[in-house]
Amino acid sequence: MHRIGYLLADGFQLMTIATQSVFEFANMVTREPFYAIDNYSVAGGEVRASLGLTVGTRALGPRSQADTWIVSGAIQPLQHPSPPGLLAFIRRQGPRARRMAAICTGSFVLAEAGLLAGRRATTHWAYARDMQGLYPDVQVEDDRIYIVDGPIWTSAGMTAGMDLALAMVEKDLGDEIARSVAHKLVMQQHRSGGQSQHSELLALAPKSDRIQSALEYARGNLHRPLSVEELAQAAHLSPRQFSRVFARETGQSPAKAVESLRLEAARLMIEQSSHPLEVVARETGFRDRRHMREAFMRGFGITPQGVRRGVRGQAPAA
Repeated sequence: MHRIGYLLADGFQLMTIATQSVFEFANMVTREPFYAIDNYSVAGGEVRASLGLTVGTRALGPRSQADTWIVSGAIQPLQHPSPPGLLAFIRRQGPRARRMAAICTGSFVLAEAGLLAGRRATTHWAYARDMQGLYPDVQVEDDRIYIVDGPIWTSAGMTAGMDLALAMVEKDLGDEIARSVAHKLVMQQHRSGGQSQHSELLALAPKSDRIQSALEYARGNLHRPLSVEELAQAAHLSPRQFSRVFARETGQSPAKAVESLRLEAARLMIEQSSHPLEVVARETGFRDRRHMREAFMRGFGITPQGVRRGVRGQAPAA
């Protein structure tokens, strides 16, 4: 039996424990209780979710044990300091557990406990920059559904926690069981590589209308080469001034931002159409199919073919 312990604190987001249904259905598919699940908190007793509902928990102690620990996320992690007792428990148990996982902003708790130092991790895209600023020794990747770095698992958002839990089932019980669980829960066994719940334009968040206009121009003309001079003209700035203002407002170079827009457009075309990949590459401004593949691996960690297979319900190949 594989024991899973959920670590909850007041203000946790209720979707965290919704992931328990993945393990429940895995037990149903295997027709035996492979997973045993318990909810824990520092003091035990009832813990209040952000919605106001309460959940009963067991108190953490020296004898509290699990094969996998899963840390809950909060809607506003910067306003919910981690209980010292929880951090102490994670620091003590983290190296001993088979897996330590965090759902959504629960990754802040793992980072504060020091478990993410020198590792790749993800969190909700809206807090990725905050996390990178607070914990510069963590390699934060804001365009992943979930990341597995050794024994540490982190998910992008609350619903991405379902993907993370299903990936654990696949790791523990195999592809066939995971596929059956996904079918029963009416969810994809593998989602495509990047977080699709936010737009690149929103993520860039330019402060001035001029830079916003340049980005809108770029998104409408992705089939063109789009030089800095052309974008500067759309913003009514000199190329040197445009590059300086663009970097200050978005934190990226114009070339990096344009590649992100191309990747977003290409991914959407692949997910929503049956166009050949050569056509997708041409329409979104990549030199050729190979160039687009290289950009997908850099940006999403998955090939365009893998994205298409994921949409069709097959396992994506990186």
